[in-house]
Amino acid sequence: MEKHLNAKVLLVDDEEDFIHTLSQRLEVRGLKVTGATRGADAVDLVDKQEFDAIVLDLAMPGMDGLETLKKIRENHPEAEIIILTGHASVKTSIEAMKLGAEDYLEKPVDMQDLLKKIEEAKHKRILVLRKQSKKEIEKILKSKAW
Repeated sequence: MEKHLNAKVLLVDDEEDFIHTLSQRLEVRGLKVTGATRGADAVDLVDKQEFDAIVLDLAMPGMDGLETLKKIRENHPEAEIIILTGHASVKTSIEAMKLGAEDYLEKPVDMQDLLKKIEEAKHKRILVLRKQSKKEIEKILKSKAW
């Protein structure tokens, strides 16, 4: 029996049918999925809510995946971004990793590989949030004259 992964995922791809199909496959496994078909929409969504993982296509009209990655990283350096593309190249994979992508997968993706990457991204995010919370608590404790 497959375990359910409780995570919030933003799926960004210009192909609506792909988003719909992959969303259904992820939701059956316990994930809450939000879809965006444009990079600008993805940036807006990340500004408004938190996601455990962002699965981002590279080849999109308008703001492409690399530009979307840059924009998200500007305001959310802790975001866990996984590139999922059908237009893979060594150059784009290196560029994506330099810009802060956590991982790089090619379409068609093996569902178990994608789930594993999302689970890893969620765990990294939890660790980052715990570390931030600990720093904030320490700051508060130091500022009080007990």
